[in-house]
Amino acid sequence: MLTEWLHTVPPLLVYVVVGLVVGVESMGIPLPGEVVLVAAALMASHHDGISPLWVGIAASAGAIIGDSIGYALGKRYGQRIFGWAGEKFPGHFSPDKVGRAQALFERYGAWAVFFGRFVALLRILSGPLAATMGMHYGKFLLANAAGGIAWAGGTTAAVYFVGEAAEHYLAEFSWIALVVVLLAVIGFSVRGRLRRSPR
Repeated sequence: MLTEWLHTVPPLLVYVVVGLVVGVESMGIPLPGEVVLVAAALMASHHDGISPLWVGIAASAGAIIGDSIGYALGKRYGQRIFGWAGEKFPGHFSPDKVGRAQALFERYGAWAVFFGRFVALLRILSGPLAATMGMHYGKFLLANAAGGIAWAGGTTAAVYFVGEAAEHYLAEFSWIALVVVLLAVIGFSVRGRLRRSPR
């Protein structure tokens, strides 16, 4: 049964995967960080061993560390990093998208870093863009940490409590359908990214 299988998943593995995927996405590599976070929070809602607190902590740590690495890369390589990213991931780093993100950073500064955590494009671009635009690291780190914790903690809590409530009303088949939908979303997301990437 699905619930029995989920209980065999080591909690540490869940936390590590969440932290790594969110961290790599935050560095500037397009990965489905939010999908992984939502899936982990749903697992926590019906897996006694997985703590929603640690899911949120893992995602927050991944977001803060990943963005900081992205900032360091942007500081070292400057605008060249967007040229490289545009070749590797043209669907995410087209000149138009980078230009729009840059305009938001110019207008809102640290607030763009904070609220950018809730927007897929800005979540990927935040670190490198802040560095290339000359934002002081201390200012960036404060906005980045606050945004990362708010995004990871808020998303985890919302999904966890929805999952807790749903568990009382959904039959086993519904959970199987839910997992199938989540896997389909992840599959379409990855396939779309591969199609947009140059061969």
